[in-house]
Amino acid sequence: MAIDVVPPLIAAQLNYLATHAPFSVKVENMCSGGKNTGLLDRFSLVIPFCLDYIKWDVIYNAVYPLAAPDVIFGAEDETFRPYHSVSDASDSKSLKNPLTDWNNRDPTSLFTLVLQLRELYKAYQKKRVEQVDDDRLKFEISTMLSREGIEMSLSSNIDKPEEVKFAVPLLDLDLNKMVAGSTWRHPQKIYLQVIYPVGRKYSSAPSAPRLKLVSSPELKAVFSIDDFRLPAWLDGMCMAEYLPTLEEMLESQIKDAVASIESRRKLIMALAPLFGRPVEADPLFCRKATFLSSSGVFTFLVHVAIPLQFPKQQPSLMLQSSQHFNSQGLPIKSPVTTEYPWSPRWETSDMAERIFDFIVEECLNFKKYCNESMLQNR
Repeated sequence: MAIDVVPPLIAAQLNYLATHAPFSVKVENMCSGGKNTGLLDRFSLVIPFCLDYIKWDVIYNAVYPLAAPDVIFGAEDETFRPYHSVSDASDSKSLKNPLTDWNNRDPTSLFTLVLQLRELYKAYQKKRVEQVDDDRLKFEISTMLSREGIEMSLSSNIDKPEEVKFAVPLLDLDLNKMVAGSTWRHPQKIYLQVIYPVGRKYSSAPSAPRLKLVSSPELKAVFSIDDFRLPAWLDGMCMAEYLPTLEEMLESQIKDAVASIESRRKLIMALAPLFGRPVEADPLFCRKATFLSSSGVFTFLVHVAIPLQFPKQQPSLMLQSSQHFNSQGLPIKSPVTTEYPWSPRWETSDMAERIFDFIVEECLNFKKYCNESMLQNR
């Protein structure tokens, strides 16, 4: 019986794509094109585009491993023929089709192909949007042409009206460098998603588009997009007027969020002389720390979770016994609490002392709670 395995030449190209692409690429639906070979030579690539995803099927032929693969685009992109209309690309004169000079032994081949196809797809969608007969859209596009990195797409199907979606990158800041010690592999970005319904008449006071902030998933460890309140869209406004105000507010709050990392770090450092060196702590974002403590012979862990909005919001505390276990063999824990004295205006050392004083009293109640739980489990 054949064993499913990815041929080495294909595996090398997939590994290179995954580790070097400037965006996250997912590989799905790996399967074999042959009945008996067991060689996995076809799969789907899920590629981010315009704050959504496009899925392309890549089909190699394991029987002829040196042949270039076929790429099948989605059903909604039937008119996307990248190498039949290279004039859509800004560098069409120097554009070379990697499939015509394919080198399957080169691990960068698939990487080069995918990046080029994505750029051509970006140009294809931009051309579709520019051809939409909508005066308002044409005006909005003209006001945003100076911004780099904007992606746009036209969505049209039978079930819903046509609409145009923009992904507008915000802030000319290197967010990776703002977070000291960051190990993020991909550049962290914040985008404004703008969705316009397609119409045919221009109004002097058109309705507001649908707006939503979207960030790289990793950035949420520093700054909560969900907690950011978008500025109001005023009547008659356009994106060129709206974006500067949005970016000014966003930059201010991001700088506060980055500064909060150091504030959280200082709190953990202030707790250490009272509880002892933490047995576990988040060294990068300083969102949590765990200390080993004791009261007589009773030993327990103190879990401290520090919110992004610290010191405006206080840390939450939870105790975990190292001596008492429930019927499932798991350590007994206290409920999470923030019911202790707190003021964001206190010095960090005062905050730490109040937490310590609270734990000194609360651990006695927690020990009683653990003993009662053990009796109930007998």
